[in-house]
Amino acid sequence: MAKEDGSKASLMEATRSRASFSGHGAALGAAGYRVASSHPENCEFLDEPGQSISISPSKEAGAEGFESIVIGAAWDNIKTQNSGFFGKLFKKARKVGVDLDVGCLYEMQDGTRGALQAFGEKFGSINKPPFIALSEDERTGDSEGNDEHLTINGAHWRDVKRVLVYLYIYKGAMNWSELKPQLVIDVPGENDLYVTLKHHNDALDLCAVGELENVRGGIRLTNRTEYFPGHQEMDRAFGFGLDWADGKKD
Repeated sequence: MAKEDGSKASLMEATRSRASFSGHGAALGAAGYRVASSHPENCEFLDEPGQSISISPSKEAGAEGFESIVIGAAWDNIKTQNSGFFGKLFKKARKVGVDLDVGCLYEMQDGTRGALQAFGEKFGSINKPPFIALSEDERTGDSEGNDEHLTINGAHWRDVKRVLVYLYIYKGAMNWSELKPQLVIDVPGENDLYVTLKHHNDALDLCAVGELENVRGGIRLTNRTEYFPGHQEMDRAFGFGLDWADGKKD
């Protein structure tokens, strides 16, 4: 067991030394976390890898395509602990803090490719290419809504070819199987879309969660749920071809 723990620690440290991620504070989860049984009448859940859903622009939007598309992360920030006989009878619950970041790789219709992430101040732009912007951590995550989130300028969706959204656990004792994170995609006029990680690999801290592709002007959202030891490996798997410099998160 000690050998396995050591191997995991070494892998995590190697991943962190390559990763280019946020130093803007630890998000503590979103109160908007939902499961499939929560408000099913206004939610769509993609909980299996490869599962997808397509969205067409509304007739009202016309040539403008879509309004702003917001992609946030939510996760279960309450951990229930069982300890001994009484622990099983009276479950103890505590809030946990974890530094979980959201980022994306993008490809434009003209072939331009890049990444958005807080490390290195790569926040993008909503009004000029890539027409995608990453927020900074803004809140503690205890109220409704998202902490870090990506916003896509829907009026320029025609200029975007694909967006791969990923999550990364940098700090915190939690694993994917405990956090149960999900992407929350808000497309005005549509049901809330949730991409959940039903399958987990707790040995790796980087996960490509969902991909948005421009298909004939509409959005095809696909659950990817694929884990990687680092950004280069994820990039290579999805064919973006970016150059990744070493970097450490302070």
